[in-house]
Amino acid sequence: MSVAEGSIRSGKTIDNCIIAAAILEDTPDKIHLASGSTIGNAKLNIGACNGFGLENLFRGRCKWGKYKGNECLYIYTKTGEKVVIFAGGGKADSYKKILGNSYGIWIATEINEHYDSDDSRESFIKVAMGRQLASQNPRILWDLNPCNPRHPIYADYIDAYKNSDVFTSGYNYEHFTLRDNLSISEERLAEIEAQYDRNSIWYKRDILGERCVAEGLIYRQFADTPEKYLMSEAEAKRDLIICNIGVDFGGNGSATAFVCTGFTRGFQKVVVLRSQRIAQEINPEELNNLFALFVKECYNAYGKAFEVRADSAEQILIRGLKNTALRQGLRVTVLNAMKRPINDRIKLVNKLIAQERFAWCKGAQTVADALCEATWDVRHPDERLDDGSHDQDSIDALEYSIEPYMNELSRF
Repeated sequence: MSVAEGSIRSGKTIDNCIIAAAILEDTPDKIHLASGSTIGNAKLNIGACNGFGLENLFRGRCKWGKYKGNECLYIYTKTGEKVVIFAGGGKADSYKKILGNSYGIWIATEINEHYDSDDSRESFIKVAMGRQLASQNPRILWDLNPCNPRHPIYADYIDAYKNSDVFTSGYNYEHFTLRDNLSISEERLAEIEAQYDRNSIWYKRDILGERCVAEGLIYRQFADTPEKYLMSEAEAKRDLIICNIGVDFGGNGSATAFVCTGFTRGFQKVVVLRSQRIAQEINPEELNNLFALFVKECYNAYGKAFEVRADSAEQILIRGLKNTALRQGLRVTVLNAMKRPINDRIKLVNKLIAQERFAWCKGAQTVADALCEATWDVRHPDERLDDGSHDQDSIDALEYSIEPYMNELSRF
């Protein structure tokens, strides 16, 4: 397996097409698969590929046609005729188009746009891999532009394979930057880079090929320069008057999150002091113990009594936190989160960021990361995306901690 990830126009797909062409010349397998988010995307990026796709690499030795109802490229090699079936993999029923065949090579462009699910019978990715089991020389070639660092394609496949022995013949990962495209001159590179703010997410993604969220960012001003809002603990302690803790409970694929937030005199500034995210499933006893430990750490660090605002949908768990606070003598009052409208909470945080009245300390890294990744739902532009692809839990806990003072914070 080979994975090419990195900046736009860096030559990732061209490299994979050249590798695929070399393998096609000698492989004993006859049928192969080329996929994109749509069949048009696959034909454009793998078939044509700016003049370096399979139809160009085999110019004079290939022709477009049909194979059992599927669009394909017939290629004539020194080891006989090969058939490359082109398919779209972006929809929930896309897997149906690739059933019935055994594939040698699977070359996929924009693999993060392919449909995946836990059900191996319906996931395009899992079905395609399963269709290679009987091939004599199976090879997988993927490319993608970097996307949300928490996208399942990384955790379930790309990063999971780096340190495993799943692929006995080898696993190759290559990171690309724009400078890997040798057809772009230094002068042109300078022109392109001049169009970007070097501290922006766009520069990191498009030029450096780093994983980050670029489309539909909710907290773009923060995400572009999170270090601008970083504050030392010593500075944060100086003007604190009140501290709150927000709690979002995990379950059904989400994580448990604790966020401690401080407010300065006159509610001039909100400072996210500490945060903790527990990704694994925990039972109520473990939840209570972790909560107590977090409260004690925050009290010892900042010397303030806390009001705890916890997700009101989980009354049994809230009772557990209240009992834990009483039993252990924690200096907290546990209350329900107010759960004001989500977009009102979003507007408040964005307003604080724009007015430079928002800050975070290094102990709150999970909140900073979550704010950098939060996006709008492309299917519902006025709603925040909450599909498990990023840390929504820390943002919920942050909002629970600050919404009791929404009126005071909105006066400015």
